[in-house]
Amino acid sequence: MIAITVENFQQIIVEQSKQKLVLVSFWADQVPESVVLRDKLAAKLAGLEDYMILATLDCHSQAPIAQQFGIQGLPTVILLKDAQPLDGFSGTQDDATVADFLDKYLPQPQDVLLGQARIALAENQLVEAQAAIVQAYQLDSTRADIKLILIDVLLKTGKNKDAKALLETITMVDQDSDYHALMAKLELAEAAENSPEIQALEAQIKASPGDININQQLAAQYSQVNRHEEALTILFRLVQAGDESTKDKSKELFLDVLKSLPDGDPLAAKFRRKLYTLMY
Repeated sequence: MIAITVENFQQIIVEQSKQKLVLVSFWADQVPESVVLRDKLAAKLAGLEDYMILATLDCHSQAPIAQQFGIQGLPTVILLKDAQPLDGFSGTQDDATVADFLDKYLPQPQDVLLGQARIALAENQLVEAQAAIVQAYQLDSTRADIKLILIDVLLKTGKNKDAKALLETITMVDQDSDYHALMAKLELAEAAENSPEIQALEAQIKASPGDININQQLAAQYSQVNRHEEALTILFRLVQAGDESTKDKSKELFLDVLKSLPDGDPLAAKFRRKLYTLMY
């Protein structure tokens, strides 16, 4: 909450309201209902400062400012945009009424999560981006903009099959430039994950499944095309079954693949636990 005074009136009420919505809650200790509403608004707007500023005005200590607004009773709430009243209400309100009022002007939770995912993705924070966009998708699985960001995250984390399945649900009307860019990424990813080099190594494995060197080469190729789980599965098996003369190289490759995964990746945690169990 920002308490409005003569000193910050111009900055908050005039300047800040040009950038985002400013909600002014008028209150006084002599009217307990106004204090309750002020605190209720503070709780509901916590974390949403990027979308709406909550300003409070003590009508007792800042009476001249309250008079400028023409306040006749408490509690009163006024929503400002460009220093002009946009909406508001007076009198005691129940929680549902207050929520309905705020919902008209605040982004939906999925919009907030979508914004967080976009920022995290731009900064290559894949774990954070995935957590945010998955939550957004759970809240609204019909929106193409949410789907497209989720597809991008899936491609970047090597989940090509899931990305392809989700791309197929994008309707013609939503197949914009972002959609076509993701289609191109998917085609490249699919080509890479089934490259001639990988196919040749897979054929050699079938002929000589116990060849440690070929297994290590295939695991390295899988890791390079984001097939991390397959790579880690091969290498863990080699570490688990190998003797001292061959185990060290496999363990080194295993740890290299783990290091290549983003911080907090569940796959990394899973295989670290497996390695810890094997060692201790």
